[in-house]
Amino acid sequence: MSVPADDVAESPITSRPRPKKAPHAFRTISEVADELHIPQHVLRFWETKFPQVKPLKRGGGRRYYRPDDITLLRRISDLLYIQGYTIKGVQRLLREGGGRLSDDIPPPPADEQEAVENERAAADEPELPMPGLAPPPATLVVRSTVRARGEADAERLRALLAEVLHELEILRARLP
Repeated sequence: MSVPADDVAESPITSRPRPKKAPHAFRTISEVADELHIPQHVLRFWETKFPQVKPLKRGGGRRYYRPDDITLLRRISDLLYIQGYTIKGVQRLLREGGGRLSDDIPPPPADEQEAVENERAAADEPELPMPGLAPPPATLVVRSTVRARGEADAERLRALLAEVLHELEILRARLP
């Protein structure tokens, strides 16, 4: 059976073509994490915070996400990372919406925005350097929740990683 070229994706492990999944097919946690640009551990954490996200679990605990789960996760991601809601704020929206998130949600209240900003500022504070080493540049502080969105963000992230690599090469050169 041949598969049309448009319906084929390359497998990252074997480098051989494999058919794309149908839009309504269930997805594994790695597929969802790649699609939403969110680490797998964050998806598992969100399952504990948002009971509306209920992937099907098979033997060995393997998760399979339904299209509705992925849509909800995408909306949660947008509210948390783009609009600036806290987890408690999104939980409140889900309670008020009967387990659903509408498309016309207003920006978060000022107190919630302030809580998110304080949380981010605390996460961006650099750790104290090891004795004998120069303090790390501010560019070394990269949070795990940073997601590249669009070409501008991707380019900024590349530049940041290049600076980090340069700093690491300097430190490596100082080693005996």
